[in-house]
Parts: sequence; C-alpha cells; structure tokens
Amino acid sequence: PLRDGAEGVTVPRVAVAVRAGDEAIGSIWAAVREPLSPERCLALRDAAKIVALHMLRLRAGADVERRLRADLVSTALEGRAGAREALSRLGLVGRPVVVLALAPRDDAGGRRSPGADADATTEREHLADAFAMHLGAVHPHCAASLLGDTAYGLVPAQQDGDAGEERAVRIATDFLDRVGSRTDAVIGVGPAGQDAGGLAHARSGADRALRALRAGGTGRRVARLADVQVEALLCELRDLVAARGDELTGPIAKLAAYDERRGAHLIETLRAWLDAFGDVGTAASAVHVHPNTFRYRLGRLTEIGGIDLDSPEVRFAAMLQLRVLPQAPSA
Repeated sequence: PLRDGAEGVTVPRVAVAVRAGDEAIGSIWAAVREPLSPERCLALRDAAKIVALHMLRLRAGADVERRLRADLVSTALEGRAGAREALSRLGLVGRPVVVLALAPRDDAGGRRSPGADADATTEREHLADAFAMHLGAVHPHCAASLLGDTAYGLVPAQQDGDAGEERAVRIATDFLDRVGSRTDAVIGVGPAGQDAGGLAHARSGADRALRALRAGGTGRRVARLADVQVEALLCELRDLVAARGDELTGPIAKLAAYDERRGAHLIETLRAWLDAFGDVGTAASAVHVHPNTFRYRLGRLTEIGGIDLDSPEVRFAAMLQLRVLPQAPSA
C-alpha cells in the first residue's frame, strides 16, 4: 500500500513485471480496492506481454537509429567516400565543426574479468548516450556516437579557430561536471574542421589529446591538443620505442644497472634533480632524504654514470630517456 498524494489516503497497488525472456524491462502498476480476481490477474499478465512487445519494438527502433547515426558519424570522421553526404545528412555540411573524443581514463594495466568487461561496455554505451543527449541540448545539429571504445561528438562552431575550440572545451567541461564522480572520464578536443577532409584531421587531433589525458600526469579532464601537445608527443615516442624494442643506453643504462645491483637510488636521484631544475633542497625533499645525502648521491651518479650534468644536451637526453623508455625505474 502507498499513500495517494491527492487524497492523502493509503491505496493498495499491485504490480506485474514486464519481461523479455529472462530480462525485466519494466513493470505495470495498478491501484486496486480489493485483491484481483483470477480473471483480472490474467488480464494484467496479458497486458504485460503486449507492453513487452511494444517496448522491444521501441528499443529495436532506437538501436537502428543509433547504428545509422554511428555509421554517419564514422563516415564523416574518416573522410572517406561519402563523407560530405554524411555531413549533409547530419546537418553539418558547409560549417566548421569541432570534434570531441570522450573515454574513461586509461586502465590498461589492470586485468578484468569477462563480466567486468561487459559492465564496462554497458557503462560506455550509457556514457555515450548521455553525451549525445547533452550535445543535442547545446545545438540541434550536434551529433555523437560511440565508435569502438570512444564516444565522438561533432559540434558546429560559430567561429573558426580558437574561439570554436574554447566553446567546445566549455561544453565538454559542463558535461563532465554534470556527470560528476560517477565515471572518471576525460575529453579531448580537436581543432575545427572546415570540410570533410578537415574533419579527419580534427578527429586525429581529438584522439591525440584524449590519449594524453588518459595516460595521466596532466591533472586535466578536458584539453585541446594545444594544451597537451608535449604529452601527446611523449605518448607517440613511447609507441615508437616499444615497436622498435629500444632499451636504455649510455649513462642512464649504467645508473640503472648499478641501482639493480646495489639499490643505490641513483636513477631516483637523477629524476628528482632534473624535475627540480637542479634545486637540491627541493629535489631532496621530493625523495625524502637530507640535502647532504642527496648531494652525495648526485656526486656518485656523475661518477658512476659518467654523466655531465652541466651540459644542456645531456640533461635533455636523460630527461627524455627517463620519460620514454619503459625500463627506466620510476621514483
């Protein structure tokens, strides 16, 4: 029994589940004055079957529309034959368009069960649907679709260049603020594309910005490629290094080998010194040792590694190896 808000009295209610096979897809509630007769119970169950058919038909229609929209967005983003026609059907032809790429942060290091993978897929679909709804409220010609693991949004820009990108950043930030902490997602914003060919370049920029955000280290949830270009380049360098199987060389390799044998923390010391721009006090605090201890380790690493820390080129090479090569121990 539930309280009726209009009359302020308690009215008994009955409910029946609406099912499609073993899946519960809804329910029907009815206010009653007395227990249902067998005939009325049968009528309510029959009504649930009819409602189930109607809901499945609506779901099938929505799935078809989603797939069609995904095909149009995919064709437009790839710049292949038919891209202009796809943009026309989306209502985006003849105007600059900014591409947004949305995905959860990178969790490739963790192993998930098949059930968890299925849950993650469902979560991405729900996130993409919410993203599409948010963009639709911003502009009637916005388009969004889930392609693989990434949800892409196409936002018509009122102006080309930075103004269009900054507006897209505000739209993306507003969406993530509304989603809140329910999902740890990030959005990369690409440059505005002027036509079907430019849209493929815009997608590439959004993908690169998204990857830099997913790799972490920026502290951002939304970024343009210009905001994270260095991080994006480092991601691409890591890909190149992994593909070629490059390993540590030179002074860094010597220091890593010495640390492995002696546990001397020389790589940690060098990393902290470089990150602190040579400020011994700051670097020592970062690794929780006394400045005199840090100075001693700094002297040992220059001796063992034969590294000239007064050379800008040597410092740059060391910083690059420590950030790019996977074998470099972390602090």
